[in-house]
Amino acid sequence: MSFPTTAEVVIVGGGVMGVSTAYHLAKRGVRDVLLLERDTFLGHGATGRCAGGVRYQFATEINIRLSLVSLPMIERFEEETGVSPQYRPIGYLFVLTREADVATFRRNVALQHRLGVNTEWLTGDEVRRRLPFMRFDDALAGTFHAKDGLADPHSIVQGYAQRAREMGVRIVTDAPVTGIEVEGGRVRAVVTPQGRVETRTVVNAAGPWAGVVAQMAGVDLPITPVRRQWLTTTPLPDLPEDFPFVIDFAQALYFHPEGKGVLTGMSNPNEKPGFNQQVDPEWELVHMEAAMERLPMLERAGVMSRVAGLYENTPDAHPIFGPTEVEGFHVVAGFSGHGFMHGPVAGLLMAEILLDGRAHTVDVSMLDAARFREGRLIREYNVV
Repeated sequence: MSFPTTAEVVIVGGGVMGVSTAYHLAKRGVRDVLLLERDTFLGHGATGRCAGGVRYQFATEINIRLSLVSLPMIERFEEETGVSPQYRPIGYLFVLTREADVATFRRNVALQHRLGVNTEWLTGDEVRRRLPFMRFDDALAGTFHAKDGLADPHSIVQGYAQRAREMGVRIVTDAPVTGIEVEGGRVRAVVTPQGRVETRTVVNAAGPWAGVVAQMAGVDLPITPVRRQWLTTTPLPDLPEDFPFVIDFAQALYFHPEGKGVLTGMSNPNEKPGFNQQVDPEWELVHMEAAMERLPMLERAGVMSRVAGLYENTPDAHPIFGPTEVEGFHVVAGFSGHGFMHGPVAGLLMAEILLDGRAHTVDVSMLDAARFREGRLIREYNVV
């Protein structure tokens, strides 16, 4: 296939946001879409390096509403695309060990209940009864939602990409964007080593690199890449079959079943911003000491794999949707660690914004790029 010289819409980034946007545009009849991915394979950036969690338990109405649409889309994914998303509703159990978190989570659960998310409130004793093989003597309370769980990032990327291609979308890999031409305040073209593409509409779905791509168009986005890492263990024969996704909230330490072992990670609060995706062995030691304290059976496990990837953080831990001050230059990025689970609905909403002038399935107008300049931040508390 020769490299196209024009496209109605150019999408920058082949992770879950980019392929979901491409698929939903094609589904609405826009077939002249070009998706550009800088890597050789789709979904090998932030999407492919995430832990695969999906949840309804958030602290803001907008994030809960995004989950209320996106997670059912994951449940229906195979029916829609022919690819199984490997959705496993094992439940998320947030364990709370600080009084301040207990008070905040009580308010969060009340909000979730009001919006139809039936999160359970657990006492410290109930947490200990549910997790008898873990050490949570200091647990004050917990929250659990049975339909939270896991899905496979690779399957969702491939499912959307495959269906988008079938509907006429052109997807080009090994095509990093090196420039965006702007003339008279509007987008004119996208430049890559493979060629120049004239277009009137660009969607920046570049995840942690979205700030860099925006700079090419003269747009300043407050999206900061921050490294996060996790590892998987060798089989743990004593791990119960009903082991949920457990989050020690105060330590940003988490565990979930992976194969016959466990995937575990812990966020480093002192991690400096940057694009480094190498595993930090010193932080792994800190993480594993904390992890073995909570889950003693890890002392008998080996390490199967290690992965480091990037969060794309914004100042209020919420994404950016829609247009910018450069006409035709749109953004869907900045999901701050929970983008994979909202990828399905995000692509649907971007198609609505581009074709209808606004998102109507979920109103995300408050998540525009201008909110940072205007001081309209909406802070998310449940960030791990």
